[in-house]
Amino acid sequence: MLSLLVSVFVSQHPVAANPPADPKLAAVAAIHGEAGPWAVAGYRMGAFALQKLGLPAQSHDLKVLHRSPKTPQFACVADGAQAATGASVGKLNLALEEAPFEQLQTTFTNAKTGAFITLKPAKAFVARFTNTPREKALENGKAVLALKDAEVFEIVAEK
Repeated sequence: MLSLLVSVFVSQHPVAANPPADPKLAAVAAIHGEAGPWAVAGYRMGAFALQKLGLPAQSHDLKVLHRSPKTPQFACVADGAQAATGASVGKLNLALEEAPFEQLQTTFTNAKTGAFITLKPAKAFVARFTNTPREKALENGKAVLALKDAEVFEIVAEK
C-alpha cells in the first residue's frame, strides 16, 4: 500500500522522483514543488535573514511576514523563505498578507529580541525574472542561486 501511495505521489510530483542536485534547490523544491526563481529568491532572503538575526533554521523565535499580491510568482517567495528558515503556517510563525506589488516585501523578526529585517526583491531581479516561462523554472532558479545578494534582494528596513 505504501509503495502505491509513493508511486502516485511521484507521478503527480515529478520533482519528488528527480530532485535537483544542489541541496538548496532541492530544499526549495521539497517545499514548493519546483525550484523556480521567485521561490529561490525567497530561500536566499530567508537564509540571509537568519544570519543577520543570529537565528538557526527551525527556530520558533523567528516570525516571517510575507506581503505580496495573490499571484503565484510573487507569493512563491514565501515558500522559499519557508524552505530556508523552517517557518511555517502550521507553526504560526509564517504569515502571508495580501498587498499591492509596490509593497512586495518579507519581514523576518526575532521575536525574542525584537530585531527584524525587511527585504524585497531587487529591481534587476524583478526585471529579469517576472513572468518567465515555467518550463525554465529550474534553469532560472539555478541562475538566482548564483547571483550576488544585491542582485536578488535589497534591505528595506532593519533594527
